[in-house]
Amino acid sequence: MGATGVLGAAGLVGVAVPFIQSMEPSAAVKAAGAAIDVDISKLEPGQLLTVSWRGRPIWILRRTRSQLKTLEDPGLIKRLRDPQSREPQQFSNVVVNTWRSIKPEHLVLVGICTHLGCVPTYRPDIAPPDLGPHWLGGFFCPCHGSRYDLAGRVYKDVPAPLNLPVPPYHYVSSTIIRVGEAEGGKETNWSPIAW
Repeated sequence: MGATGVLGAAGLVGVAVPFIQSMEPSAAVKAAGAAIDVDISKLEPGQLLTVSWRGRPIWILRRTRSQLKTLEDPGLIKRLRDPQSREPQQFSNVVVNTWRSIKPEHLVLVGICTHLGCVPTYRPDIAPPDLGPHWLGGFFCPCHGSRYDLAGRVYKDVPAPLNLPVPPYHYVSSTIIRVGEAEGGKETNWSPIAW
């Protein structure tokens, strides 16, 4: 009876181990969520770069001095729903500032509208006829008309309820941004409300 019990337990372990291992994410799944390094050395002022991380578009915008100046415009701030970034749409308090970025010049965002998941367009032009005289540049979602400023902060009275998410990132060097992990190589279990 003892030998039968030992053999039965060994058989159970032999079946359980592969079964449990099959529930772990595959190498492809792990790689899809891995951090990515983005070279920003050729990014010109005012230019938007789009890369993919976790199957989502990640925008890296090199803002001009004039674009940065618009972010502090009192008229703009009055038209924003969450200008102080109080909703948890960013990975850390290090990016809870006017620019919603580690360094003011470079903005890193998930390029998906927080309304229904469309991809907004980058509209850096000021006061175009289709967006009106108060438009200071930003992101416009053509699906349902949501608007975001050049820091990804959502306007009031649009369908989108939240600012665009700021994913975990840090600077590896002055020209390389690592998207997908925070400073010091810490992995971040990042889960904004709209993802």
